[in-house]
Amino acid sequence: MNPLWTAAEAAAATGGRATRDWTASGVSIDSRSLLPGDLFIALAGPKFDGHDFVADTLAKGAAAALVHRLPAGVAESAALLLVADTMAALEELGRASRRRCAAQVIGVTGSVGKTGTKEALKRALERQGPSFASAGSLNNQWGVPLSLARMPRETAWGIFEMGMNHPGEIDALSRLVRPDVAVITTVEPAHLGFFPSVEAIADAKAEIFAGMEARGAAVLNRDNAHFVRLAAAARAHGITRILGFGSHPDASVRLIDSHLYATASAVTASVMGEIVDYCIAIPGQHWVMNSLAVLGAVKAAGGDVGAAAAAMSSLHPLDGRGRRHRIAAGEGSAELIDESYNASPASMRAALAVLGAMTPGRSGRRIAVLGDMLELGDEAERLHAALAQPILEAGIALVFTVGPNMRALYEALPKRLRGGHAASSAEMAEIVARRVRPGDIVTVKGSFGSRMAEVVRRLLAAQPAPAAART
Repeated sequence: MNPLWTAAEAAAATGGRATRDWTASGVSIDSRSLLPGDLFIALAGPKFDGHDFVADTLAKGAAAALVHRLPAGVAESAALLLVADTMAALEELGRASRRRCAAQVIGVTGSVGKTGTKEALKRALERQGPSFASAGSLNNQWGVPLSLARMPRETAWGIFEMGMNHPGEIDALSRLVRPDVAVITTVEPAHLGFFPSVEAIADAKAEIFAGMEARGAAVLNRDNAHFVRLAAAARAHGITRILGFGSHPDASVRLIDSHLYATASAVTASVMGEIVDYCIAIPGQHWVMNSLAVLGAVKAAGGDVGAAAAAMSSLHPLDGRGRRHRIAAGEGSAELIDESYNASPASMRAALAVLGAMTPGRSGRRIAVLGDMLELGDEAERLHAALAQPILEAGIALVFTVGPNMRALYEALPKRLRGGHAASSAEMAEIVARRVRPGDIVTVKGSFGSRMAEVVRRLLAAQPAPAAART
């Protein structure tokens, strides 16, 4: 296999000077997760300066370190790539990687569903050729160029997630990625604290078209209220191939029928006239919509739609995004649904609907443990309180809430549903651990900053009971 980067290539890309010859098999900006053979990029941030860890990374087997000064304790003869600015150099590596690779590149953004759709696209395309996708949620100003720099030159399909919480961020990321196909999963009131309106959020998502050529394609949610606005933005950039997905009769990727089950969904869809039947191995109406976006993007990129649809049966939920665990509860067991990575009003409603579709064990209950949804600005109290209705519709028996914003939901709930409220997730973790009983199904969800993963860790800490204990 060809090396990911040689010293000469990296020097040419960044305008830097290599102190010696080397080849790298990977790229890292974190000394803790660095693997032997990685090129370590010493970024200087507000809390840490990667230059302080260069000596350690070289001792761990880094192929070289990209630096803008000679680090303490490192000899001038060490394997280094000296540049003017390491962050700018990382971006240049990303640009060079994009230029040298002939892959069809798909960019994914949206208020919710970005990471799941990106992972589903990778699963759909990896059987059709060498595929690469950004890891985890590396979707910001350093995560995107890092992901680009990691893309092997042999890649046939590249999938990159782009996120934002301020105007202008996706514009810059799109000009790095230069997507052939752009997917906007949906537009919802996420990050509303940084925008005057949801329309302004739509405009920020539409920045994904900034780095595209006119021959590209836009894959947009036809059921979303902002479809027309997004389509107009695509056309303003010269993009005329616009594929809408959803249940709308004019959708290019149209949902014909779906059956939602506790652990999966069965779907029939028309992809520009091609009828496909498939199963999604993750439950929820939101995943039905994600899958339509995947099929639209595969079609737009020239892939095999039938093979992509078949791949939906092999999806697995990610940590913090729907992964399920068996946990100990009294003399038996309960089920935990970990949705703790992040939250917005739309993703909260989706998670509550999935919980509502599940059947608890004997004497078990549906329980929701919900932390604050952040960055909602002046609308925070209203949007939190509005979750009371989907909770009632889902037949949830007990709700625990965490944080000042979730107090609005707690007070909007009927008293019979109020399990408890706490200021912190650490405090709530102990409360919930004491209240869970055999047969319960517990969903834990909140914005990343509300630290609901602490509740998940506490519930997982006990030795799981045998699966047979649940009846």
